[in-house]
Amino acid sequence: MPHLVILYTPQLDAETDVGALCRKLADTLLAARDEAGKPVFPPGGTRVLAYAATHHAVSDGGAADRACGGSGDYAFVYANLRMGAGRSAAVQREVGAALLATAKAHLAPLYERRRIGLTLQIDEGREVFDAKLGTIHPLFAAPAPARGEPPGP
Repeated sequence: MPHLVILYTPQLDAETDVGALCRKLADTLLAARDEAGKPVFPPGGTRVLAYAATHHAVSDGGAADRACGGSGDYAFVYANLRMGAGRSAAVQREVGAALLATAKAHLAPLYERRRIGLTLQIDEGREVFDAKLGTIHPLFAAPAPARGEPPGP
């Protein structure tokens, strides 16, 4: 962890580089430091995933915007960060503010020319089931296993 999952209205694919937004947000997570100056999140567990919501309904369907002479084409970005428990409230707020600033800066050109909403939520909670299996984390442990070697316990 952390896992940042983004859902967005699909017209944004033609208007902004969503992949670049993902990279910027991942870099923001990796740059986060706690009160002692230590990284907040492990590099091997940091994930940012974005999905265009093929089916969606936003607000009133554009009626209010069309009444104002607009196109009625609303766009939306919803980002949810899921992280494990144990970080201080101050660190949680700082991470949230940093992610919001990164997303806002990336989306700034869109705010100037279209109706768009952005929501960022951070969840920290007790999992009822938590399983992890992969070959990325060992790259950051010494010594790193060879490619194709099965993951450890």
